[in-house]
Amino acid sequence: MARVYNFSAGPAALPEAVLKQAQEEMLDWRGSGMSVMEMSHRGKEFMSIAQQAEADLRELMAIPDNYKVLFLQGGATSQFAMVPLNLIGRTGKADYMNTGSWSKKAIAEARRYGDVKVIADTYVDDSFTSEPAAGSLAISADAAYVHYTPNETIEGVEFSYIPETGDVPLVADMSSTILSRPLAVSRFGIIYAGAQKNIGPAGLTITIVREDLIGNAMDHAPTMFKYETHAGADSMYNTPPTYGWYLAGLVFQWLKAQGGLAGMAAINERKAKALYGAIDDSGFYNNPVDRNCRSWMNVPFTLADPDLDARFLSEAAEAGLKTLKGHRSVGGMRASIYNAMPEDGVKALIDFMAEFERNNG
Repeated sequence: MARVYNFSAGPAALPEAVLKQAQEEMLDWRGSGMSVMEMSHRGKEFMSIAQQAEADLRELMAIPDNYKVLFLQGGATSQFAMVPLNLIGRTGKADYMNTGSWSKKAIAEARRYGDVKVIADTYVDDSFTSEPAAGSLAISADAAYVHYTPNETIEGVEFSYIPETGDVPLVADMSSTILSRPLAVSRFGIIYAGAQKNIGPAGLTITIVREDLIGNAMDHAPTMFKYETHAGADSMYNTPPTYGWYLAGLVFQWLKAQGGLAGMAAINERKAKALYGAIDDSGFYNNPVDRNCRSWMNVPFTLADPDLDARFLSEAAEAGLKTLKGHRSVGGMRASIYNAMPEDGVKALIDFMAEFERNNG
């Protein structure tokens, strides 16, 4: 059976080489006689997997020694609560930027725990299509932290810069952009990301926390929602998502083989440039996002005639191009071209789009 090109926003495609290695190791991981799914999370076999995965992630992202790497559960959505539960109590206040559907949800959750000030809001005419100007951000001196979403998967808006927040810790939901290019981790207080886009399967969440921000949780915070709980137990306070952790480790090794994050950045930039070029050069397709903040990872586009959407999706699926339907809140199409999407997949989509335009334009 031939594999399709899967443009899903998440759970997203995984590198084929990773899937093949996992298949080979499914019944017997390196002579242990066990599948990774069957191993004790405290046994020496899985401990070696966990330690190697963290070491590889630290190497890929050049994570400084004064940051803890936590392998958690609950998706990025659980971090919408964990971040304020662990940080907002320091001053009772936090600054947030509202630039899309996910940041909007993060704001709503944080308001349950303290005073949230929205310092940037790009919602205009029922949509998000831009980033706030860097010079427009007025960071509150008494904010416990500043939160933003560098890449909004639904709207396809991606910050072209890292906000300057001075001494106020910067917190980022990087679920859809982590590992897509090099990143200065030291610019952030906390980085968190659901795994199901660029890291591995759904069920694992990676949170990178500067050590001085650990230990400030609200008294009423659940034990499992305190960063200190997991930092003090090497993410083994309870049974972690072991198989997801293992697969993430395989992805990290695959990324290193691609030339690390610098290598992935070059590939990702080429993919995005090619797809946006095909859209912009056409009078049939349109991308609504300001050009300076278009996402490398999630490319929404509309057809000149919305009545053709169903035909486009049906014929694309027949051509092996799957999961291109846009989010229900914005409509149209969306091609998510994360790390695991090969350049050949983007080329196949571009070729199909050109043919569809010739037949329907």
